[in-house]
Amino acid sequence: MMIHGFGFLSLSASLVLPWALTGLVQEERITESLVKDVRQSSTVQEMPLPSRKLISAIPTATTYYVSGTGNDRNSGLTTSSAFRTIQRAADLTNPGDTVLIMNGVYTNKMKTGAVIEISRSGRANAWITYKAYPGDRPKLQHNGWHGVWIYNGASYIEVNGLEVVGNNRNITHAYALKEKYNTSNPLTNGNCISIDGRKNGHTHHIRILNNKTHDCGGGGIIAMGSDYVTVDNNEVFNNAWYSVFGCSGISLLNNWDYNNSKNYKMFVTRNKVYNNHMLVPWIENGKFQDGNGIIVDRSRKYEYRGRTLIANNISYNNGGSGIHTYQSNHVDIVNNTTFLNNQTPKSASGQIMSNYSDDIKVVNNILYSAPNKPINLNHKSTNVTFNYNLYNNNGFPVDAVGPNDIMANPLFMNASISDFRLKPKSQAINSGFRWNSLTTDVLGNPRVYGSASDRGAYEMQY
Repeated sequence: MMIHGFGFLSLSASLVLPWALTGLVQEERITESLVKDVRQSSTVQEMPLPSRKLISAIPTATTYYVSGTGNDRNSGLTTSSAFRTIQRAADLTNPGDTVLIMNGVYTNKMKTGAVIEISRSGRANAWITYKAYPGDRPKLQHNGWHGVWIYNGASYIEVNGLEVVGNNRNITHAYALKEKYNTSNPLTNGNCISIDGRKNGHTHHIRILNNKTHDCGGGGIIAMGSDYVTVDNNEVFNNAWYSVFGCSGISLLNNWDYNNSKNYKMFVTRNKVYNNHMLVPWIENGKFQDGNGIIVDRSRKYEYRGRTLIANNISYNNGGSGIHTYQSNHVDIVNNTTFLNNQTPKSASGQIMSNYSDDIKVVNNILYSAPNKPINLNHKSTNVTFNYNLYNNNGFPVDAVGPNDIMANPLFMNASISDFRLKPKSQAINSGFRWNSLTTDVLGNPRVYGSASDRGAYEMQY
């Protein structure tokens, strides 16, 4: 089985954990207990926590305002003199600047363009921030290649609190199938948020926080050829339907080393990822084999040495895997809840899959699969740990079992309405492994609460 996660984004084709928000600047160091050897008793190794240096303010930084009722001839320096387009502000930004986006619907000017093209960089102590004005809910509606496009080596960028909506609702499945060989159609292949480090310099130090990205024919949130990327607390759904490139909800493709650190540098945390499906075959082989919730894809291309942390996510009802690694190394998949993924017919990749990968740790997760469908899968990977996970008993043999894995009903509060909190009698409560750097759960509640960590994304406060 070859499961890829392409989201080609050129015009011709297409956490955070609280401590991660303050410290993703240079050397990221963590304390982690690593459970080794899936069929033997666990051993514990400690490594230090990341730097928590605060990003200092820049005295000369400028705040620009953008509004759905603004005018690009305005100064953009007050709410009453706001710009009309986000691009007008983006073209003026310097290190340390903030763009506050007020209520309104923002669209792409050109049919093949983006709502925001970000090519100007901040600095390590002076990030450029694009965020919703306090209390407002701006919407970026696009039918081009990208809703937000970060490219040309742009770095030290934060995108926070935006809703990015693609073109899925404006086309039909029949139209998309007619376009299944067309690599140049943004109507079917457009992505919501693209971090594109493939040309004119690699992108690095990017934070994608608290956004809602949905209904894009391509990927929901994609980072390519990048490093030090944080994707935290986003809601990512109804993406990857119509692209010919085999996309997913959240995709880290071809991770690239900004420095020689072997510690955590890529973070996918606290996201809610669902209903990302592949409804058009991948142009490379004519198969329906992506539409994953979260995928770390082909990080071996640049021999990426940093670690990736995928933690506290809820991934459900996606076409492919809930969480997937393909040709990638050094990934820790910890305290996630995956539910009824593999929605695509004949998909057999399991709720969590390690595929042609190495040094993968799958710990403290809940994996709930449909009757007689694979629960997890370790396919031609090496140095893979599955341990302290909970699997539902669905009549299908578990592919990889650790000494502390259990098979039980997780007793979700109400899975029919996507409430994956745990009832008091769940065996997932107080039975997990203490992963020292995870101090909160998906809601920000303290982890650990009780005698041991809970399994899954929620740490119940019983």
